Amino acid sequence: MELPFSQKFHRRGHWSGADDTVNLTYDARFLRRKVLTTTGSMRFLVDLAHTTSLNDGDAFELNDDRLIGVVAAKEELLAVTGPDLHRIAWHIGNRHTPCQMGPHRLVIQRDRVIRDMLEKIGARVNEIVEPFIPEGGAYGHGRTHGHNHGHVHNHGHAHAK
Repeated sequence: MELPFSQKFHRRGHWSGADDTVNLTYDARFLRRKVLTTTGSMRFLVDLAHTTSLNDGDAFELNDDRLIGVVAAKEELLAVTGPDLHRIAWHIGNRHTPCQMGPHRLVIQRDRVIRDMLEKIGARVNEIVEPFIPEGGAYGHGRTHGHNHGHVHNHGHAHAK
């Protein structure tokens, strides 16, 4: 039996009335081609033209016109607080770490090395489980990425993979 498939998606606010939903972690919301299973147990193939960063509230449009809403799944994270959140945020950003920013806390993916660094600079770090919806890139939709990438920035420094 052939799976329903999606070659199109719609951004939040540009669609309504999902027929089903799919819960995806932050990392799983970055995809091009993958078989997904909805909360209603339907399997479908995503086959997008380019690797795409999807956000909570976006939707896949299936080949039969059904819409599958994207929901940010709960995942293991770190809630970061402290007396100087601006300074803490700078250190997180300096490591290209995706960060969800709130007025009284920052939320990042669990990483023992980043956690240790943050505690050394005076941050309070607590383990939490909730959806992760970090800030997108400065140029619109998209994402920042961890510092373990294999390309060269315009700054002239390369990163090991």
